[in-house]
Amino acid sequence: MRGPWYGPGIGVLAVLTAVSACGTLPERRDEVSTEVTRFEQALGAGQRERLCAALAPATREELEQSAKTRCVEAIGQAIEEQELPVAGAVRGVDVYGDQARVVLERDTVFLAHFPTGWKVTAAGCRPRPQRPYACEIKGG
Repeated sequence: MRGPWYGPGIGVLAVLTAVSACGTLPERRDEVSTEVTRFEQALGAGQRERLCAALAPATREELEQSAKTRCVEAIGQAIEEQELPVAGAVRGVDVYGDQARVVLERDTVFLAHFPTGWKVTAAGCRPRPQRPYACEIKGG
């Protein structure tokens, strides 16, 4: 049984909302670039809480499990050991659906889109010929 609020228009509204939430490719690239710039600014300033907040849930969990400590401590260790380079300017942004790759001067950062926005899934990544990237911080 359908209520008075349900009808054929509700399905159309749901589809339009989902499509418009995706944004255009240039908008999504801008969002990704903005998020990586915020991440890099937090990295440069040593703002551990902001860095942890920028991580995807699985990435944060993996970091904490690997270091056997809370994220703010683990990310601090990564900064001190220079596993996370201050990456420099953005050179390129690729967005594929809900996944993105940002190539910077001295780093490559991967992101995924969540309901709360873009989150970093891997950072401190270096390309390897004929193999996947090697990343210092990554999800499980």
